[in-house]
Amino acid sequence: MRLLLDTHIWLWSLGDPSRLGKNVVSALQSKDNELWISPITLWEVLVLADKNRISLTAPVEDWLAQALRTVPVKEAPVTNEVALETGRFQLPHRDPADRFLVATARVFELTLVTADQKIINAKAVPVLANR
Repeated sequence: MRLLLDTHIWLWSLGDPSRLGKNVVSALQSKDNELWISPITLWEVLVLADKNRISLTAPVEDWLAQALRTVPVKEAPVTNEVALETGRFQLPHRDPADRFLVATARVFELTLVTADQKIINAKAVPVLANR
């Protein structure tokens, strides 16, 4: 499976894996699966750190560099096609980061790994729900 990690899933997998469900842990550890993240995830981490909404063990840019070395992931780029896709589905909230992540999953045919019940309920993209 090709898995796009929602920002919170990526953060939890690196710093608080006890928050991940058994199915998600198994999927993240499986050699058969590809793990992907979007540059939007890195941007969200920068924003969260700037707002002191997350606590990291190093300055945010150093932490991100180390995190990207620790767990190999593929980059799902923000392309023109991804930007256009953000207008082709409905989500029950206006979070632009979530729109980009869902659009990215749709364009690159990835399964979004998330605990966000609003995204899960929207059924706009295949998901692996963290339960």
